Amino acid sequence: MLADARALAALRRRRREGTLFLWISLAATLLGIAVLALLLVTVARDGAGRLDLQFLTSGPSRRASEAGIFYAMVGSLWLLGLTALLAFPVGVGAAIYLQEYAGRSRLASLIELNITNLAGVPSIIYGLLGYELFVRALRDVTNGASVLSGALTMSLLILPLVIVSAREALKTVPDSLRQAALAVGATRWQTVRDHVLPAAAGGILTGTILSLSRAMGEAAPLIAIGALTFVPFTPAAPTDRFTAMPIQIFNWVSRPQPEFAANAAAGIIVLLVVLLAMNSVAIILRTRTQRRIES
Repeated sequence: MLADARALAALRRRRREGTLFLWISLAATLLGIAVLALLLVTVARDGAGRLDLQFLTSGPSRRASEAGIFYAMVGSLWLLGLTALLAFPVGVGAAIYLQEYAGRSRLASLIELNITNLAGVPSIIYGLLGYELFVRALRDVTNGASVLSGALTMSLLILPLVIVSAREALKTVPDSLRQAALAVGATRWQTVRDHVLPAAAGGILTGTILSLSRAMGEAAPLIAIGALTFVPFTPAAPTDRFTAMPIQIFNWVSRPQPEFAANAAAGIIVLLVVLLAMNSVAIILRTRTQRRIES
């Protein structure tokens, strides 16, 4: 009887603690949403008046009324495209090796540990690494603080995220699919290429797009490698100098004039729209893949 009473009391205590943690988590979530909503309302109020065709098609200017974000948008697209070309094949290849070939070897465990650690490294560290490696050591190849240097730095930043998300997508593929392919005489690579990868394609693309969304909004690594804040031209080659939307927004925010603050708010709105569009594409890809697997 005494043991039953103690067990019942412990169960009730755990339930009370669970309920308390639930309410604390709910309150913290609601507080974060409220603060985010307030920030979004403030940004929309300050920047809506500057969102017009002239702002979207003009370059930087010392006059706030004539300044625009066009060159920064083009630089961000260059940066995003090169980053995807560099990070996607390497990240997916590493995920395939770890999930399909490495097994539980010591090397695989060491690689997984390092990937986990790299995913938690602050972005400014990647910026300093990119400056020393790509801007200074490989200056003859990258031409210094160019789009290529920025893309290589961003690729290092998002590579752990791409590997982890691609590997999780590969884990969702049923083992029965692999066994069926192997049973009819397919090699390991044929199984991965013709069956596993198509089934996991949606999850892999979703994780890659979300990783690129993070790279799209990062400013610290670009500042560290020396990206310009005033660029009156669009890049024509990977070795050209560039600016990006986060850098341009940072430049406007640092100006004391309130007109530049309005430009920064408008730039934030444009950046948010681009990020939301990328996240929407990721959600659509995931939904279509799930429907295809279920059917």
